[in-house]
Amino acid sequence: MRIGIVNDMPLAVEALRRVISQAPAHQVIWIASDGIEAVRLCGEQRPDVVLMDLLMPRMNGVEATQRIMAEFPCAILIVTSDIERNMNQVFEAMGHGALDVVNTPSLGDSQAVDAAALLRKLHNIGWMIGQQGGKPVTAPTQTETTRKPERIVAIGASAGGPASLVCLLRQLPEDFSAAVVLVQHVDEVFALGMAQWLASESKLPVRLAQPDDRPLPGEILLAGTNNHLVMQANGCLSYCKEPTEEIYRPSIDVFFDSLVRNWQGDAVGVLLTGMGRDGAQGLKHMRERGFLTIAQDRATCAVYGMPKAAAAIEAAVEILPLDQIAPKLVKYYA
Repeated sequence: MRIGIVNDMPLAVEALRRVISQAPAHQVIWIASDGIEAVRLCGEQRPDVVLMDLLMPRMNGVEATQRIMAEFPCAILIVTSDIERNMNQVFEAMGHGALDVVNTPSLGDSQAVDAAALLRKLHNIGWMIGQQGGKPVTAPTQTETTRKPERIVAIGASAGGPASLVCLLRQLPEDFSAAVVLVQHVDEVFALGMAQWLASESKLPVRLAQPDDRPLPGEILLAGTNNHLVMQANGCLSYCKEPTEEIYRPSIDVFFDSLVRNWQGDAVGVLLTGMGRDGAQGLKHMRERGFLTIAQDRATCAVYGMPKAAAAIEAAVEILPLDQIAPKLVKYYA
């Protein structure tokens, strides 16, 4: 992949160059020392992926991410030396379309773990942006059509998801009558911080989903590990490693399909902004089961990938602007 580096620290830039050089398929095509220069260089020579630092003297990484995704869209990986300290900015950048975050590697041998993580995330991003079509998924057989009173809203999101989730959750009232389960593409080390951040913006309580949790009305559960969240036949949640070949962990498709197999109440599937195709087939299976399915529209997506894939296969009953999705849910479950 062709890579642009945005960082004003020479040692950090050199560390990134050395890590990238370990993978012959990757090439650094330019280096920017601040966000303003990064936006200009993306316009002149658009890379496949940008390694974006957060703290810079001119135009920080959050604003640069927003500008690049608006003007010259490409994959952006946040690279920062202190993820926990900069967690709010990380989620802001992800809200504007950044795909993921990783620690900045150093020049010392002790940072081999960070180097390996960076290469793994570059590999995953390469797979996402180079994906041609999706893996075939056989629609699960469902013979039980009787609905029980339980209600659930299943929401999947990826790049741009944090900001979209905040916008949606803010509009749900305190007496919302359905359970809500979120599957956002985010590493488990950031999941707790994201749950706390979403809780601070929502009228409803938000926490990480735990094994054997039963989704309850008026509560929001967030998938919290790098394994897949699934609904079991007894109506409780669990985590599983399979399918191991899924590049997205946790996978939206896996969760949606588990609802199709095992959920005996009513359900709504919602697919928000994101790169790639995860969630599109699962949303289609939910529609085939008779559930209401909603995809975010192009105009309000930070990255129109997953909803576009859903629209292409007619997986969504309705395609709505972001600010109309929560009102639809509230009216549907009134």
